[in-house]
Amino acid sequence: MEILFATHNKNKLVEVKNLLPKKITILSLEDINHFKEVVEDKKTILENAVKKASEIYKITGRICFADDTGLEVEELGGKPGVHSKRFAGRNADNMDNINKLLKLMKNKSNRKARFVTIISLIIDGKIKNFEGICNGDIAQEKKGDKGFGYDSVFIPTGQKLTFAEMDIDKKNLLAHRAIAVKKLVFFLIKQFNANS
Repeated sequence: MEILFATHNKNKLVEVKNLLPKKITILSLEDINHFKEVVEDKKTILENAVKKASEIYKITGRICFADDTGLEVEELGGKPGVHSKRFAGRNADNMDNINKLLKLMKNKSNRKARFVTIISLIIDGKIKNFEGICNGDIAQEKKGDKGFGYDSVFIPTGQKLTFAEMDIDKKNLLAHRAIAVKKLVFFLIKQFNANS
């Protein structure tokens, strides 16, 4: 089974490929020479994931999925949430976003947070959504050089290391995206077996 992951993010692609069985071949947008970004302008993580998958499906007609992820910090009323990628501004990079978050969380005792990932799959013209949630805390400072996004300041519940200090295999046992991808894989394998 060949499936298109509607992303240009190489880090996400590596994470997801590590979770998929060999019978599922994953392609990125670059693999099909599609370089245009889908504008993420919706009000929720779910709506953004659905929009990305729907736009790519309309263009390609392929089985495809897209994800959207947000970091929700309790002390900040759930922010940055759907705006996680652009938290420090439209042209912000990961460091800008992390620095803004740490500044807002300085001297805060409540550091509870969670990552939420929604994967939207379009298969046979129908949309299926899969959710992954990972609870944790915001670290006092950046730690680790693996991962991406907010990984260097997020410590999953029950762990001492940030995601950025973990090997990818360890991260994939705990992470929000991995939880959602595992649900996606379970669904795809059922589909694959039903049609073979």
